[in-house]
Amino acid sequence: MTRTSLRLLLPAAALTLLAACGSGGGEDSGDGWTYTDDTGTEITQDAVPERIVAHKDSAAALADMGLGEKVVGVFGAPTGEETEYALQSPNLDLASVEDVTGGGDYGDIDLEKLAGLEPDLIVTTTYGGDTLWYINDEVRERLEGTYDVAAINVEGETVDGLLENSERLASALGAEESDFEEGRAALAEAGERVREVAAEAGDPSILAVAPSPDVLYVANAPAYIDLLYLRDEVGLDMITPEEGDVDEGGYWHNLSWENADTYADAEIVMWDTRGGSANVDLLEDQPVWQRVQAAADDAYVPWRVEVAPSARGYADSLQSFADDLERLQG
Repeated sequence: MTRTSLRLLLPAAALTLLAACGSGGGEDSGDGWTYTDDTGTEITQDAVPERIVAHKDSAAALADMGLGEKVVGVFGAPTGEETEYALQSPNLDLASVEDVTGGGDYGDIDLEKLAGLEPDLIVTTTYGGDTLWYINDEVRERLEGTYDVAAINVEGETVDGLLENSERLASALGAEESDFEEGRAALAEAGERVREVAAEAGDPSILAVAPSPDVLYVANAPAYIDLLYLRDEVGLDMITPEEGDVDEGGYWHNLSWENADTYADAEIVMWDTRGGSANVDLLEDQPVWQRVQAAADDAYVPWRVEVAPSARGYADSLQSFADDLERLQG
């Protein structure tokens, strides 16, 4: 495994996150509004979109960047009972807007509810190519020709890159540079706080995992924007699997429970909150896992995977992580 020691100072890049103003930004002229999204899709409308339906993460990000009044609907995986681990946004009350998530499998949208909202634009994220997050192929086919969809790229990005993508769209939709400044300052402050708390804890080694009944999934930190930020920008000691151990997708080192102590020196474990606190129970039920240092010390903290792709979203996530680290210290 490779590990990176805690840096003494945050790099300047983490303190100043620049809003993107490059090619493809929206233009509103007398002839209408044109925007090219991160999949390369060009969108042309008569005017700047005013009614937006977005995936919950993207909706929260738009609200964080001063566009909350434009969000009239949301969609995405239902929030579990443990809402403290779900998407958090101080600028968008998800319960106050129409949820058009369908009742079917992943990516289903209630098209009747969607039509009732009369959206000008649908916003979601993309994880490479022209894929659209939480919009399945059947729904996508039915959307085409009726609704424009703008995607924010996540795949292969750093936090800096993701924020540039989000801010470029927000700028095209009417957000001002001043709408981004508070969030960027909050992100820099949150990163500094995490660094200080980790230093006070002795620079612990940290492992991120997602347990399942049959397999322990160990996160490959460079594949996850938040973990990469913790490692490379904040400077935490994130345990990273060797390249040859990572699965074909690049996200996980898949371990049988018989080999759950492969990273036995991990001092803190971040557990994937998408399965709720039952994931901690899964870990604690595995005898081999108990050989891991973090298990022996009961040193578990939530890995809040759902984060709004905005500076404020990542700042809030980091502040929660700092709180969790402090609680471990008593």
